[in-house]
Amino acid sequence: MWVAVDAMSAEQGYEPMVAGTALAVRELGAKVILVGNEAELSKLLRNYGDIRDSVRIQHATEVVGMDEAPAMAVKAKKNCSVNLAARLVRDSEAIGFFSPGNTGATMAAALSILGRLPGVKRPAIATPIPREDGRANVLLDAGANVDCKPEYLVQFAIMGEVYAREILGVINPKIGLLSNGEEDIKGNEQTLQAFARLKKLPYDFVGNVEGRDLYGTGKPVDVIVCDGFVGNVVLKSIEGLAKTIFSILRTNIKASPLSQAGALMLKPAFMAVKGRMDYASYGGAPLLGVAGITVIGHGSSNAWAVRNAIRVTMEFARNDVLLRIQENIKRFS
Repeated sequence: MWVAVDAMSAEQGYEPMVAGTALAVRELGAKVILVGNEAELSKLLRNYGDIRDSVRIQHATEVVGMDEAPAMAVKAKKNCSVNLAARLVRDSEAIGFFSPGNTGATMAAALSILGRLPGVKRPAIATPIPREDGRANVLLDAGANVDCKPEYLVQFAIMGEVYAREILGVINPKIGLLSNGEEDIKGNEQTLQAFARLKKLPYDFVGNVEGRDLYGTGKPVDVIVCDGFVGNVVLKSIEGLAKTIFSILRTNIKASPLSQAGALMLKPAFMAVKGRMDYASYGGAPLLGVAGITVIGHGSSNAWAVRNAIRVTMEFARNDVLLRIQENIKRFS
């Protein structure tokens, strides 16, 4: 089960990509194809002699930058690292690929090279949201589609249900539709039409949910469906709030010796909170609906995030998630 890793697109350079690969090989028994500059990667891999037989290098000469127009760059740079990673999947040399680079470029490469699964109208980015109880809700779409028809939201629910069940281990996922109120009559025309269709699915549809339900503190839900415009705004708001809270804590802790002493005593609790909220634990967000396992990572992915992205890719393959999605799309949409 070779996994392709677009090592060239990472904001932090090759080191966390190689270190994360080493963790995946040692702890998960993974086999990894690192896509990037062969000389740079070979130099770093000399420090990891014990993983040599489980790592290959696919040389790449170009990369799509974070500030480039995704679709145009992917088309113009035929041999950029994200294209090569996707081709490894298309050609059955890898079971899936992970890229921590330009999200739009990863989507463009996946769609142009791998295509969509039969019956899927639009792919969706499925992002895990940490919950109060230590588990995670899945939010989709988190940014792949700005404008969505009601039938797209129905398919997002179907794909999200498979992901929650097969990867997050939820036995009977509860599905909610993100809206501006819990009442059935709340929402815009898009969500009202989607609500009526979601009620007909043979799933545990709990109805409309609100933003406060994202974290497991309100209405019980496992899969939260919305269009990509709303989902991306929600995701960026969560990231901004988390950074603000930790920044305020740091500022106030440094304000006095007494605060610093108290913070030292509370350090285990702070570390537990940080660990629970850490995106790296989930590795990345899968792009559901494409005909090849595709995991999108944060640009600043560290070694732990890379290791877990490889883990998720392997779990997708072992559980035949793409086949499960294809079967359920055919049956219910």
